[in-house]
Amino acid sequence: MNKNSGNKNDGLKNDGYQNNGHKNGRIDITVIGAAVEDILAGPVDPSVFEIGSMPMDFIKTSFGGDALNEAVILSRLGAKTELITKLGKDDVGVRTADFLKENNVKIEHAVCTAEYPSSVNIVLIDENGERYFLTNPSSCLRKLSEEDILPYVNKMADIVSFASIFVSPMLDIPTLERLFDAITKHKKILLTDMTKPKKGEKLENLLGCLPYIDFFLTNEDEAAMLTDCSDAYENARRIVNAGAGCAVIKCGKNGCIIRNGEETIEIPAYQGCRAVDTTGAGDSFAAGFLYGLSRGFSIKDCGRFACAVASCVVEKVGGSESLDSIDEPMRRFENFDICVRIHQ
Repeated sequence: MNKNSGNKNDGLKNDGYQNNGHKNGRIDITVIGAAVEDILAGPVDPSVFEIGSMPMDFIKTSFGGDALNEAVILSRLGAKTELITKLGKDDVGVRTADFLKENNVKIEHAVCTAEYPSSVNIVLIDENGERYFLTNPSSCLRKLSEEDILPYVNKMADIVSFASIFVSPMLDIPTLERLFDAITKHKKILLTDMTKPKKGEKLENLLGCLPYIDFFLTNEDEAAMLTDCSDAYENARRIVNAGAGCAVIKCGKNGCIIRNGEETIEIPAYQGCRAVDTTGAGDSFAAGFLYGLSRGFSIKDCGRFACAVASCVVEKVGGSESLDSIDEPMRRFENFDICVRIHQ
């Protein structure tokens, strides 16, 4: 049981503060994490490093980063969303901020700094839609800090998504424990996602953080790196036993596994879509899951809707720009012909 699970209100409250583009000023979900500009190219073959050049089917700029993808997709689904991130005082930062504003994502609490450049990633996509990232460790991507987040805890929405553990070295595990403690003391529902551990961190290193986390999202590979175990079902069990309220293992084309203290739910992926670019697939899954939470869906339906949203996003190039509205994800959700397995 989470440290503050007995203190949370049964319903979702309104913050009541103003936001341009949000008529009643209420925010449904606060997302914390990275916002970047992506340069995408593909399909790329490893032979490019031998022959020196290669024609691409597409080369395009887009906006991404785990938190930006979540926030924009949530906004396009119809949720009122804010993003706490760090941007540089440069052209990339201006373009990124404009993109967020155009998508009705509140950025009043985003930090704009001249100390670091805004984040730009080069994303190479292979013929199977898998992507490979070239990143700048000196950019804002790795510089989000406790001081950028903590002052706004009392103004956050009742659902908070910390988009990726291990992205910013300045948010180490002791710092995350302090932040998560502060967030949950304000009776927020906390969802976290993660990237691959950068310093060989293991599940036991997160024992101080996990009891604050209501929903811990990770993909199969990331979970295996935490536990040194390749069994996704066992990893979900271990994460919950270590303190998280609920573990959600993203299994790509195989759907997801959801485990809480009572049962395990297996949800297959939505069938019939063709993956063109998996950039933002995990972020879109998280956005779908968060949307479900904000609308009072059951945990099973949160997983089903998350799979439906992800199936739409992977069919186009680019993460946050691959979804126009809630219409197609909801259609797929409502026609999700699946056999959901639930067991103890």
